[in-house]
Amino acid sequence: MAAPMKLGELLISKGMLTKEQFSIAMAQQSITGNLLGDTLIKLGFVSSIEMAQALAEQAGIEFIDIRRWAIPEEVLQLVPRTMAENAEFIPLDLKDGVMSIGVMQPTNIHAIDTASHIGGKPPKVYMVDTVAFYEMMERAYFFLQHPIHLRIAAIIKDVKSGSALSGNTVSSMTELLLMDGIRRNATDIHITPEHETMHVFCRIDGVLQHTYCLPKSLQNGIASRLKILASLDIAEQRLPQDGSFSFPLMNNVYEMRLSVIPTIHGENIVMRILSGSSPLISMTSLGFDGTDTGRLKSLFAKPHGLILVAGPTGSGKTTTLYSAIREINILERNVLTVEDPVEYKLSMIKQTQVSAKTGYDFARAGKSFMRQDPDAMLIGEIRDEETARMAIRASITGHLVLSTIHTNDAPTAIPRLLDLDVDRFLLSSALLAIIAQRLVRKICPHCKQEHVYEPGQLEAMGFEGVGAVQTTAPQAKSWHEPGQSAVGFKTSGAVRTPTFKGKGCNVCNQTGYLGRTVIGEILVVNDEIKELIYSGGSVHSIREAAIKHGMKTMRENGIRKVFEGIITFEEVLRVVG
Repeated sequence: MAAPMKLGELLISKGMLTKEQFSIAMAQQSITGNLLGDTLIKLGFVSSIEMAQALAEQAGIEFIDIRRWAIPEEVLQLVPRTMAENAEFIPLDLKDGVMSIGVMQPTNIHAIDTASHIGGKPPKVYMVDTVAFYEMMERAYFFLQHPIHLRIAAIIKDVKSGSALSGNTVSSMTELLLMDGIRRNATDIHITPEHETMHVFCRIDGVLQHTYCLPKSLQNGIASRLKILASLDIAEQRLPQDGSFSFPLMNNVYEMRLSVIPTIHGENIVMRILSGSSPLISMTSLGFDGTDTGRLKSLFAKPHGLILVAGPTGSGKTTTLYSAIREINILERNVLTVEDPVEYKLSMIKQTQVSAKTGYDFARAGKSFMRQDPDAMLIGEIRDEETARMAIRASITGHLVLSTIHTNDAPTAIPRLLDLDVDRFLLSSALLAIIAQRLVRKICPHCKQEHVYEPGQLEAMGFEGVGAVQTTAPQAKSWHEPGQSAVGFKTSGAVRTPTFKGKGCNVCNQTGYLGRTVIGEILVVNDEIKELIYSGGSVHSIREAAIKHGMKTMRENGIRKVFEGIITFEEVLRVVG
């Protein structure tokens, strides 16, 4: 039996690492003394997920990303933390005496023996990445020992019973609400006042979910406490205020962006949670299909020009740009970024962060970058005239410029740029492509089941001509554009459409969804579209030209993912209409 390849050889053989990157990693390892795998991750040459996937494939076991996994408390209680840490496994689930565990090393016999002893049967072993393992180990046992929801319920009970409201009570409730949002993997926490109460919502996977109803008497205290943390004026309750503060928890520091506005029932508070520890994603893992992924790779290999990623806040624009940066040979090209804030930290890339206090904004950073001998630059967002003009000037003088813009789809990014008073000729010359995208929730694979829509139901939802007939392969990936025919699908008449939905389970917190993927559209600026931009062509004409040359719309890509069993029609409707 052949001995398994060493880590470096394995990654090189799979095309995930170059020999030059391996040489640099070995040089850094000789200085730091860190493990090779840790060094490769810190340098950004390979992500922890990619490394675990390669090891899992080599060992013939399944890889899972446990970052969104909801581990049942009863399973954690069966395995003390010291036992899990010593055996280097994390318990995930227990069904019929079979424990599911996550390991970092596929040859971890100690973990298998320990789990077999606890469950009474050999465990189901999954491969997990190192970063997620330690994060989830800390997270799962921390919240097991600190039952946030029970402590919040106890405070609510005390306040309702008429107990005196102390400063410690308000501080504790405020801290618990922040911790609960982090526990739920929320991106935003909303504290909404009403006439007699106030409600707390968390935005999870892009959707607001109600979490708590709090007594009205807590409202002013929580608002004041958050304002103090964000260094805002606690006496000002008539005007909007914005601020930020850091919140340390579980060996991590979360950046909280606070927004307060006055309403008829008091101050409405929204907090954006920025963890700064999101995993890097490769271009092939974003969620675009093979054709679009190839198109993206060829675009980001261009030596100069402007590439924009369009979409609302929270649509994964920065993630897409950083996956693109990973496609750039950063050992041969000088890459600089300016962001607000820096969301991913990468070695070999010069990253800067805007600062309102010092006047360091996107436009000023872009001008400074021109004196840093750049090959490529990432500008966090084009939000004003000066930044737009600077980005276009840089892109037509031999630099690749990547940035984001807030528009609903790819074609409407062009009038948005023109609205910023940029020159039509320069824009048509500089612009390479616009990528518009949204994040949609994926069906939970653990409770996924077939779902059949009733005749006429899809048409009532606005999905005309996407009916499917049952075939001998229900999960076949055949798909058609509306009005066209394809094997296994037809558009005539009211037919039953077998698709999939999540029933709801412990892993997905009974939502039926687990994780998110991207749906998008890629508008490549060819000669015809250049002429339309320069001559003032309408958005409709630009869209039609892009579709003629191969652009698939977000809605079409969403429907494709429905028939592939990845997402639901309801998600497509929620995100793109």
